[in-house]
This record gives sequence, structure tokens and C-alpha cells, in this order.
Amino acid sequence: MLQRWFAGRVGEEASPEIGDVTSPSANGMSSETLLFDANWRAAGELKSGSFVARVEPDPDDVPVFPSYDLESQYRVLELVAANSDVPVPRVRWLEKSGDALGSPFFVMDRVDGRVPPDLLPYTMGSWLLEASPDERQRLQDATVGILASLHSIALADVDASFLEFDLPGATPLRRHLENQRRYFDFVKEGRSFPIIDRTFEWLEANWPEDEGESVISWGDSRIGNVMYDGFEPVAVLDWEMAAIGPREIDLGWLIFLHIFFQDITEKAGMAGMPDFLEREPVIAEYERRTGYRPRNMDFYEMYAAQRHAIVMSRVFARSVHFDGAVWPDEPESVIYHREVMLDMLDGKFRSRG
Repeated sequence: MLQRWFAGRVGEEASPEIGDVTSPSANGMSSETLLFDANWRAAGELKSGSFVARVEPDPDDVPVFPSYDLESQYRVLELVAANSDVPVPRVRWLEKSGDALGSPFFVMDRVDGRVPPDLLPYTMGSWLLEASPDERQRLQDATVGILASLHSIALADVDASFLEFDLPGATPLRRHLENQRRYFDFVKEGRSFPIIDRTFEWLEANWPEDEGESVISWGDSRIGNVMYDGFEPVAVLDWEMAAIGPREIDLGWLIFLHIFFQDITEKAGMAGMPDFLEREPVIAEYERRTGYRPRNMDFYEMYAAQRHAIVMSRVFARSVHFDGAVWPDEPESVIYHREVMLDMLDGKFRSRG
């Protein structure tokens, strides 16, 4: 079916041929990813390409998110490519029907590079762990540079309205949080997660007096969603969580996701990378590149911890569906960073650096 669909895009007269279709073994579970190579003729010349298809997941397979707007992902990749130097894969085609693969999908060029792994976490063993301090610093600064470049896109100059949440709330951050409330309602399915309830209360009690300028937020701004050539980013991936919101949403997520992996590593008795992606060096590099000093980072790191807890709860539900896992009597025990969240809520945790 993919062969027939591809012929419809490049033309039967192009004599297209598609090789084996495979799935990557690396990070990511929010949507299905297919890899394929293709050959075809154009203007009398033989063309070839390596492509990636992002396919909307089957709703019966306990998807991570309640809905998948592939058109928005396609559009944000186009927008970012046209208005910044953020390295994103070139998007080729958007297929809104399920005729070819059973679900909608879009196709983009495949980029070669390496990704810091999630399993086992890069903090436990990886090319990044084995890198020199200078090399890690290069990667860290270059990754912060991705956010600086993305956030430099002036909303007044582009049409990013499709990234706005059509939800109650007077500001983009208020609407962003409302989206999280509804996502949590979708995830919990009648189970109790008191620690997540507490974070909603904490966020309300510690709301920033000034939310600052809103920008295009990548949403899933972690190094596991970046491909690197050496220690330089060559592809920024996974835009399912993109939205409009304050700059600090992305910075808090970038910092906290490393805290998450580092905490797991230290609990396993390993050193990990305690001096990587610390708060102060990250915000200092961001300020150096943008002239803007990030603020209220306690709030945004807590928000990141909460958002990740909700995602982790849904990921466990997938394990129940696919692997036969059983929900424990205390459902929130599936949140690996629960102890960190408790320390944050009780004022005992301060971000490193």
C-alpha cells in the first residue's frame, strides 16, 4: 500500500520503488515511526531518498496522548524550518486519510545522527556519558541554542494560531495548564494520584506574577529528542507537545528531564552526570544567546515534573495493555520521580547549579 501511495505522490511514470519498511529501535512511543528508502525517476534522472513516516497510533493501543494532530506537527515543522535555523527534518507529504497505512501519516526526510538513549538512560552508559567534559558542554550549549533560536521566531510575523489551545484561560500559560488538567483526567481513568493533585495546588499557589512573553514552545525539549552529529544538533524531533507558551516551559523541561534520569542513575548506585544541564549554566547560556534572563524556574521545573508524571502514568497504562503489567494498589508509585516531586513540594529540593 505504501508503494501505491508513493507512486501517487511522484507519479506512476516515475517508476517508483520502495525498499524494506522498518521501525527504529531508539527513543519514542507516542506514535508509530516507519523508515523506508525509495527510488524514482524525475526529469530523466534517477532519484533516491531515505524517509521517515510518522503514523497516527491506533486508539485501541492505549496511545500516550488523547489525540494526534499530525497536520499541526507537519505545519510546525514547516514553520520552524522557514523562520529559524533550528535543524528540523524536511517535511515532504501529509496524508490525512487512512487508506494507505490504516491511519493518517506524514513523511519527512530521514536524517543521520545519534541520539542520547532513554533505555538504558544515557546517564548509565552511552556515548554522551563517555564524552569529555568539553564535549558535553558543547552539546549542552548547542541544545540550549536550539531553544534560543526557536523562541526567537516572532509570533507577530508568522501564523502560529494552530498551536494555541482553544481552552478557558486568560493567558497562554493558563490555557497550557488547563490542557494538562484535561490530559490528567484522560490519563487517570478513575485512579488516584494524590501527588499530581498536590502539584496542581502548588502551581496555583506559586503562579508567576509576570508570565513574560509567549513563544512557540517545542514542548518535549529534551536531548533524547535531538539527533547529533558529533555533539552538534542535526535534527530536532517529536513535536507532538508543541504549543504557545512562556519560554521557561521548554527550559524547565530540558533541565528537569535530566534531573529525572540522573535521579534514577544515582538510586542505582552510579555516578551518572551530576554536572550536566544544571539550572544556572543553562539559563546563563540562554541569556547569553537571547538577552533574556529566564525566571520563576522553580515553578517551571515543578510544572515539568508534573507533566512528566502524567506522561509516565500513561506509559505504565501502555505496559498494562501490551506487557501484562498490573496496576499497584498505590497507582502513583509508578511515577519514578515521585520522591523528587515530594521534596519539591515540601521545599527540600533545589535544582542543581
